[in-house]
Amino acid sequence: MAVFVALGAFLMTLAGGWTAQRVTDRRHLVLGLAGGLMLGVVGLDLLPEALSTAGEEVFGVPAALLLFVAGFLLAHLVERLLAARQAAHGGEEHDGRAPEVGLTAAAAMVGHSAMDGVAIGAAFQVGGGMGLAVALAVIAHDFADGFNTYTITSLYGNARRKAITMLFADAVAPVIGAASTLFFTIPEKALGGYLGLFGGVLLYLAAAEILPEAHHEHPARSTLLCTIAGAGFIWLVVGLAGSG
Repeated sequence: MAVFVALGAFLMTLAGGWTAQRVTDRRHLVLGLAGGLMLGVVGLDLLPEALSTAGEEVFGVPAALLLFVAGFLLAHLVERLLAARQAAHGGEEHDGRAPEVGLTAAAAMVGHSAMDGVAIGAAFQVGGGMGLAVALAVIAHDFADGFNTYTITSLYGNARRKAITMLFADAVAPVIGAASTLFFTIPEKALGGYLGLFGGVLLYLAAAEILPEAHHEHPARSTLLCTIAGAGFIWLVVGLAGSG
């Protein structure tokens, strides 16, 4: 049942990536929406879940928040190191961005989608009702995952073929993750720590890369409205999942 439900996440992820491809003539709107979706996922979904499962304090600060900050700094460090390596070897950059950064970020999205599948499988082990509630949340926000995976890969100058490859990997990942729960499960605290770390990475990409790029080329009111709409969509998804 968990694997069957994860197929819904597969289709929704592909739908999100397809949407990102079709609206390339409104790139600033795509980036604004992607930034809002990522901001909403971090603030309204990942961090609350991380704090509830890995909220133990370390020197007065919840471990999830420490990992959140560590994820933000890690993303910044990886970007700087890859950009410096690219420049040292004479490689090309896309608007000052190393394509490897986009692929690394997309790979992180794929890993997160795999963990979504694990979450679906673990929830169904608890009970059918819990499994369906978690599946609803995962399937709904996987549209945003697919949208963001394609967008972030393309933003850093990677070819369309690579962006589609990462999108497909992101779509397959929840199915593989759900199937893996037939053999093992991840401890709750470890999962919470991962969510905090990944949240920091996503926030860095949204705040330091995607949103500045969206407003730099086309600082229109419509771009800001797309950002707000993206965050609002995640709020709606989280609210519907919670009420279910």
